[in-house]
Amino acid sequence: MSTQKSLVLPAAHGNWELAITDVPTPGPQDVLVKIAATALNPLDWKIQAYGLYVQSYPHVAGCEAAGTVEEVGAEVKNLSKGARIFFQGDFANTHATFQQYCVVPADRTSKIPDNIAFDQAASVPLGLATVATGLWSHHPDARSANWPAPWEQEGATKFAGKPALILGGASSVGQYAIQLAKLSGHSPIITTASPHNAALLRSLGATHVVDRSLAPVSVLREIREITAGKPIEYVYDTISSTDTQVLAYDALAPGGTLLLTQTAAIPDDKVQDGDGKRFIFVFGSVHAPFNRALGLELCSRLTDWLRTGVIVPNKVEVLPNGLAGIAEGLERLKQGTVSGTKLVVRPQETP
Repeated sequence: MSTQKSLVLPAAHGNWELAITDVPTPGPQDVLVKIAATALNPLDWKIQAYGLYVQSYPHVAGCEAAGTVEEVGAEVKNLSKGARIFFQGDFANTHATFQQYCVVPADRTSKIPDNIAFDQAASVPLGLATVATGLWSHHPDARSANWPAPWEQEGATKFAGKPALILGGASSVGQYAIQLAKLSGHSPIITTASPHNAALLRSLGATHVVDRSLAPVSVLREIREITAGKPIEYVYDTISSTDTQVLAYDALAPGGTLLLTQTAAIPDDKVQDGDGKRFIFVFGSVHAPFNRALGLELCSRLTDWLRTGVIVPNKVEVLPNGLAGIAEGLERLKQGTVSGTKLVVRPQETP
């Protein structure tokens, strides 16, 4: 086994192409993984459209996967050949997940419990880390609220009775934002979504689901009724369009914290001097130096969280034809036609 099938961008703004590439060699603290399932994310089509985070072309994308350990680096103690793991990919081609094999640092992986399938496990790493690193990373360079995590002092009590608002609750990130708000003790947990996703989001911990198609003034009115006027000091906008950012800003109390998945686009004339509202553009990679400590903490807990149902994976839709099905799936994400579901492909099924 020296070569593999990979999905590559041959040049900036190019079209995805299947290619034969070398199987990477793990370093002493890495493992080589045979990828059973890799998930699709909006970041992937943005990499194609805007060249985000590309180190060189041809470029392999993909940032979360699950699979089986194929080879173990000389210094690795926590994993052995054949272990079922899930993990976050990185931006180097050797560490990306739109291919049949990749390498990953062994300490930033988690074992898959017996009650979770590869496809489900692949839906977890990036979405969950995008929320967790934005809330709980304590490094001075982190893009984080720097709040205590549930396993830290006051982490499970500090936010008791404090409302949380999650815009876009049916997105992958939104579903994990709801679950982590519940884990941190927030109440009520309010989210916006299409009504057909309401039952799913309530099962994850949302206490109230507001129809996202309502006019912003109506959404704000419903939120104020739910909280009985209690200030909302935490908003996570998983969509981060200009419209949702304005809604998030208007819902947020003075001095509150707004987490965004894209750069702030709130018009200058909307932002009021002296209101003390804090905006954080999250960077959800556990491989970034400023998120690494938090990433290690997460990875050490995720197996038990999934086994016990503390964290529930996204519902998944498996696309046919392995890597060859990714381009169509990314177009669906770009058009905004995926709701409440994570798109997943199985690279080993590539024709």
